[in-house]
Amino acid sequence: MQGKVWFVGAGPGDPELITVKGLSLLKDADVLIYAGSLVNPELIGRSNATIKLDSRGMDLEEMVSSMESTAKSGKTVVRLHSGDPSLYGAIVEQIEELEKRGIAAEIVPGVSSLFAAAAALGTQLTLRGVSESLIVTRPAGKTLEYDQIRELSRHGVTMVIFLGTEKLGEITKKLTCPPGTPAAVIYHASWPDQKIVRGTVGNIAKKARENGIEHTALLVVGDVLGPEKKGHTRSYLYS
Repeated sequence: MQGKVWFVGAGPGDPELITVKGLSLLKDADVLIYAGSLVNPELIGRSNATIKLDSRGMDLEEMVSSMESTAKSGKTVVRLHSGDPSLYGAIVEQIEELEKRGIAAEIVPGVSSLFAAAAALGTQLTLRGVSESLIVTRPAGKTLEYDQIRELSRHGVTMVIFLGTEKLGEITKKLTCPPGTPAAVIYHASWPDQKIVRGTVGNIAKKARENGIEHTALLVVGDVLGPEKKGHTRSYLYS
């Protein structure tokens, strides 16, 4: 292998939520390729890279070619993804193409927006006696022909649904949990313009629309969001 590309998670939006290692690489980068408006501009400004490229509109070959010569010359190339690259980051195809060209890749994890959303909501995503599991999924769309939202919702545990803000009505109709199940939509979790809308499976789509939320939001569903958190028992840690 000749050279390396660093795939770095930028975190959910707040520039202070990037990891120490991620920020160090960002500052030292010679070439920075970042995920458009999904990454806080303040982070882009912290990079000393001589070349900064917005990947919005670039195809796979363009991105990899822009990394190749710099990486092979031994300089630092950072591919900056929003949140954590392992969740809907589309990094595998980039890494595979780089490896074909003899370039190694290393991943630096980031704070996912689902954790920023939980922090904004002031709750746990898993809670003893309420939900011991977490399901992360997305609705069908341009890049996914079929989804499993209906089947997954039958488990009755906490669900976090990405990439579905424009389809909240369709998504909630697929959910098999009772209409009164607590739900929340979090727009731009951890950004300065963060917005939280709370409701139930039966009304959250309408409430989100009334609050002008049409993109870049997460849907969280489950009893961990309820004020009484039915079934919650004290953790053994504090017994």
